[in-house]
Amino acid sequence: MDVEIILPQLGNEIEEAQVDAWLKAVGDPVTKGEQIVVVTTPKVTLEIEAPASGVLRSILVEVDDLAPVGGALGVIEAS
Repeated sequence: MDVEIILPQLGNEIEEAQVDAWLKAVGDPVTKGEQIVVVTTPKVTLEIEAPASGVLRSILVEVDDLAPVGGALGVIEAS
């Protein structure tokens, strides 16, 4: 089963965030709750946690690219 890594709502006026770093590579195992991607808005830098355990199957937003709030950053193949 695939689980999307979603950019959460980060504040009332925040509509997007920039991906600063992926802490895992495609094919790496991940554990639910583990920090997996770092994003930045004009007000805050935040580490997004993996929503499920499994393997990082794909990265949908590359480093230095912008992602909309509620958008998928990547996909975990849940185990």
